[in-house]
Amino acid sequence: MLETKLIQPFLESEIKMEERAGLKIKVYGDSVLRKIAKPVKRISDEHRQLLSQMAEVMYDDSGIGLAAPQVGLSIQLIVVDIGEGLYKLINPKIVKRQGRQSISEGCLSVPGVCVKVKRAKQVWVQAQDENGRFIEFEAKNLFACVLQHEIDHLKGKLIIDYATFLEKLRIKRKLAALKTKIKVAKL
Repeated sequence: MLETKLIQPFLESEIKMEERAGLKIKVYGDSVLRKIAKPVKRISDEHRQLLSQMAEVMYDDSGIGLAAPQVGLSIQLIVVDIGEGLYKLINPKIVKRQGRQSISEGCLSVPGVCVKVKRAKQVWVQAQDENGRFIEFEAKNLFACVLQHEIDHLKGKLIIDYATFLEKLRIKRKLAALKTKIKVAKL
C-alpha cells in the first residue's frame, strides 16, 4: 500500500468544462455537489456504463477518484484508482474506521484548491460491485483517504468543509472565482 504523502496530483489551474464520455465535471457552486445522493436500488446496464464513463473522465483529468455527483448525477456511485487497480463501487459505506492521518487533498470539483483534511488511516468499506455482488474490504493510507473523500461527495460534503477559518480566508477568492465561472457557463 502507498504511504500517505502530500497529495496534489489532480489539481488544475483551469476548469475543464468540456464534455468527455458524455459527462462534465461539476465544479464548486453547482448545487448537485451539495445534494445527498440516492442509493441505487437495482443495478442496470446504464449504471455499469456510467461507472466506465466516470472512470474515463477520472483518468482523463488525472484524478484518483470520482463520485457520480461530480458529473451531475445524485446517485451513489464512485470510482477509485490510486494506481493499484480500478474500483467501481455502488452504494459504498464505511462500516469501521481506525487511526488518524492528515493529508492535503485536492478535488476535481474544486480545482486549484487544496485543503489539509484529517481522516481515518484505515477504513472498512461495504459496497456492491458493478455486477451487484456485495463486497467488503479494508483500505489503508491513501486508498482509505480517497474512499472517504468520494463517499463524502455522496453526502454532499466537499473538502472545503474541512478547511479551518484561516484556510477559508485564503481560498475565498478562488471559490468566488469558481462560482462566477459556473454561473457564466450556465448562461
